[in-house]
Amino acid sequence: MPRGFEGSYMGANDRISDRAVMECKICWTPYDPAEGDDFRQILPGTPFSALPGDWKCPNCDAPKEQFMVLEDPGAPEMLEARRIEEVVARLVADFREVWHAKMRDVPMVNKALSVEAVGFRSHEGRPLGVLLSPWFMNLILLPRADEDWSSLLPGAKEQIEFPSGTYEFLHNTREMVGGYKACSLFSPMGDFQTQMQATDVARAVMDELFKEENRAETDRKAEIRAAREAELEAVAEAESEPEAAQPTRRRLISAGLADAAHTRESGAE
Repeated sequence: MPRGFEGSYMGANDRISDRAVMECKICWTPYDPAEGDDFRQILPGTPFSALPGDWKCPNCDAPKEQFMVLEDPGAPEMLEARRIEEVVARLVADFREVWHAKMRDVPMVNKALSVEAVGFRSHEGRPLGVLLSPWFMNLILLPRADEDWSSLLPGAKEQIEFPSGTYEFLHNTREMVGGYKACSLFSPMGDFQTQMQATDVARAVMDELFKEENRAETDRKAEIRAAREAELEAVAEAESEPEAAQPTRRRLISAGLADAAHTRESGAE
């Protein structure tokens, strides 16, 4: 592990946030990133980790390695960011497994695309972002660190409020990530030509979601209800036709076609 300073965390720079106030353990002179360092013409807002390698204590000339953490107001945010990274990584791994194991030969998938998490951030303490795949793009909400959503009932509906409007989310669970809530944005994904195009749209969704001026345009209660009713009708029709070649849109969105795919494979043997 690279060493950056001796006084805290065994010298690991990645353990301190950009807001960490450091202190020389020789003369107790602090370095506050909000103030910078006039002596070395270091601008305010420069984090300790971004200081030049030859920077030294302006009072006693001690090197950077002799500084320790005095306080780090950004530490909670850093810990939450790492937690989000970890849980989102499990989410992506889970759906990549679905893609490789069950979805590659399913009609309607867009093989120009891949599974990717886009724009995840903390929203009221819960990871929120967009998950895109070759067969869907969903807004995903994950539980807080102190919440357990493993008992969510797959398919149950919940209205969730955002500055831009109220959106309907479906509950679901996956083996690697546990419980989560998903709002369908696009499915299937045939209109997207490249991964970059899809990720650009996903980022735009995350930006527009928090703009109050979009509320009138994105109040989708009636639209969502009509779409879900149409999906239920499609599911009923598909289930009455056992030879249907394509999975229903509802199953595609939830990545829940494992049982249906297994049934078809078993019937073909």
